[in-house]
Amino acid sequence: MAVPKKKVTKSRQGMRRSHDKLAKGSYREDKETGELHRPHHIDPKTGMYRGRQVVEPKM
Repeated sequence: MAVPKKKVTKSRQGMRRSHDKLAKGSYREDKETGELHRPHHIDPKTGMYRGRQVVEPKM
């Protein structure tokens, strides 16, 4: 039985894969120190999270 050699064109394949790219990480500026850190993560420089001291700061 005959089978098509290419069922999906390169264009359609590229359109499907266009959503597989990696997104850039988002960062926000800390109000007190002005350092950039990930949202909803501990600030590694100060060890603060949501205004509380959570861990000892890395120096």
